[in-house]
Amino acid sequence: MAKDRTPAPGTGRPGGKGGPAGKGGSSGRGGRTRPAANVVAPQRPWGLIAAALAVVVFAAAVISYAVIQVNKSNENEVESIDEIDGVQTFDYAAGQDHVTTEVDYTESPPVGGPHDGNWADCTGTVYDVDIRHENAVHGLEHGAVWITYNPDEVSDDDIARLADLVEGDNGRMLSPYAGLDSPISLQSWNHQLKVDSADDVRIEQFADFLTLRTGEFPEPGASCENPAFAADPLTEADSSTPIGPSDMPTSPTPSAEPTASEPAATEPTETSTP
Repeated sequence: MAKDRTPAPGTGRPGGKGGPAGKGGSSGRGGRTRPAANVVAPQRPWGLIAAALAVVVFAAAVISYAVIQVNKSNENEVESIDEIDGVQTFDYAAGQDHVTTEVDYTESPPVGGPHDGNWADCTGTVYDVDIRHENAVHGLEHGAVWITYNPDEVSDDDIARLADLVEGDNGRMLSPYAGLDSPISLQSWNHQLKVDSADDVRIEQFADFLTLRTGEFPEPGASCENPAFAADPLTEADSSTPIGPSDMPTSPTPSAEPTASEPAATEPTETSTP
């Protein structure tokens, strides 16, 4: 009797390529796919970049301005009196006499020689009178720079400009000087510079270099303060009158009749820029 060759359920050969259980079963190529990711490119922080650039530009501008200002302030500085064109130098020794008589000075305005026992206040003092020359020279002995001007040849603006250079700056004084042979003249002990304009850069050069400059005047450390003189200055028309402090005894007047003291004349030496 022939055997039934019909395979039992579940024991037959797997289906062919076209069978319902094809290769790979239900996980074949026709299955669902993952959607592509939506990649977002990172944005540059343009606001921060712009702010940083602004800070850098501002800093560069500040540094540039500072450098320019420093260079500008230094461009007129000098390291030697010889660098100031037109300065005349003299040779008045230290230890000049203190006198109560009028002195017939060789230079006008004077730059040294015998002088009054009381000094003119030179603490950045601006006078509106022609102060007594003998008192002014004593201020030079203490290291002051004395700026004088011819009131008939300079304007109010010129005087204001000179006053700005002097006022409040210890070791300087400013006054008119009747009959001055130039519009403006600057004096320190043994030095003089005459100029025609208040705009001349040599004015500031002279004042900056020689104000209280050690080695250029006889009495370093001596005071410029004489508030009594500043409040009520003696003028060139006045006789010697004790006013404020004095650092040395006044030499006696040689005779009953006042006589003019004459300082030893010196030959000026003019410096010039090579």
